[in-house]
Amino acid sequence: MSERKLSSTNFYNQSFLEEKCALNELLYLLSKRWMTGVLFSIEEGNSRFNNLREDLEHISDHILADRLKYLEQHELIHKSCIPGNPPRTEYTLTAKGEELSEILGGLCDFAESQMQF
Repeated sequence: MSERKLSSTNFYNQSFLEEKCALNELLYLLSKRWMTGVLFSIEEGNSRFNNLREDLEHISDHILADRLKYLEQHELIHKSCIPGNPPRTEYTLTAKGEELSEILGGLCDFAESQMQF
């Protein structure tokens, strides 16, 4: 999926809102499909790419790799490369990721108990 053009009205509007309140930037990040699912799956102990893919049955390899990259760039997860034959990569939540996951868990609880969909 492509990013917004830097000269578009949508880009200017998003930038304005993100400057107004950091929550808008966080909500934009978390609104990407599968983002919270990947975060919660890592929290549940799925630390390897294949474990995550199995836990999130319908996610494509491309989207999973993209979401892991975003989460790592925002310092919500840590990627560890473990040497060996074959080499392994493991993902764990950072302290910031754990804090966010706890907050999101509370929002999930609220949504389940208070929202009628």
